[in-house]
Amino acid sequence: MSEIVYVLSEPSGKVIRAVKGDIDLQKGDYCIIESDFGGDLTVVIDTSSEICKHVKTTKDTVQVIRKATEEDIKKFKWLRSKEKMAFDFCLRRIYARRLPMKLVRVRYFFDEKKGIFYYTADGRIDFRELVKDLAKEFKMRIEMRQIGVRDEAKMVGGIGVCGRALCCFSFMKNFEPVTIQKAKKQQIVINPTKISGLCGRLMCCLAFEDESRGRLYTDEDKVEED
Repeated sequence: MSEIVYVLSEPSGKVIRAVKGDIDLQKGDYCIIESDFGGDLTVVIDTSSEICKHVKTTKDTVQVIRKATEEDIKKFKWLRSKEKMAFDFCLRRIYARRLPMKLVRVRYFFDEKKGIFYYTADGRIDFRELVKDLAKEFKMRIEMRQIGVRDEAKMVGGIGVCGRALCCFSFMKNFEPVTIQKAKKQQIVINPTKISGLCGRLMCCLAFEDESRGRLYTDEDKVEED
């Protein structure tokens, strides 16, 4: 039986590769996996396909902690509702204090001792009074974490011009540099509205296609040499 299972994260909607160890998991089971937030709730979507049998453990895999209990599932649902309330409260305080920032998401730790408020902004923001507002309201440690527009798209998700879920949201682990030269090499018309993603930056798929073209030309050269 394969050690690798694929799970769907309830908080992020991402498919994650996980090591189940000795835990008996079937498709449809809920389980808790390791995460930076002290654990995340996921549902098993694949345990027996060929990809599970042949994929090895890598740095991208996480560990399954245990099967989720009914109490775990209720707790995670409760945390999601608390995060939404915190998001709405923070938005009101940002507006009241006239801070030039955009709130993106709120995540609570599983032990409820800390909350991370993700935001975007053009520069540095003095949010000390905002943090006092949040700490007073929620009685926990508050961290304000500034992210870039590409990270915002990766966190929130959306549909690209291709009609599919954004690459950064669905499967990408890290961002690779994308330059206008890669578009030019593919003889694409340099129209910002056509080659920019929802984040406003150059689409990540330009790098994928550039890499694919490179492999294609290499294979053709080998054929000609033969």
